[in-house]
Amino acid sequence: MYVDLLIQGNDLVLDAGSLPQLVDGRASIAQDIVHMLRDSGLMVKLVAERDRFRRRDCLSQMELLLEADVRLVPGTAEIMEREGGLYLVTARTVDFGPIEVTL
Repeated sequence: MYVDLLIQGNDLVLDAGSLPQLVDGRASIAQDIVHMLRDSGLMVKLVAERDRFRRRDCLSQMELLLEADVRLVPGTAEIMEREGGLYLVTARTVDFGPIEVTL
């Protein structure tokens, strides 16, 4: 249903024949989420912000951005801060169930 080019480390992943590898379904949506959040500029703002209230506001903006994706079930997107500056993004897709992405 959803097919995309596989990107790792900001570069296309090529197979043995030097053709781009494809990613589909749940993995495609997860990859799109990472790129959407990165391209929004909110991740840079989040890392630069020191005030905990402004950080929470930035996380809320990121969650609202995720909520606009029609492939996700409304109200299921959540971003939680983990140790070491990592963030866990969870959501439920309409067609493929739950997804988790670490930023």
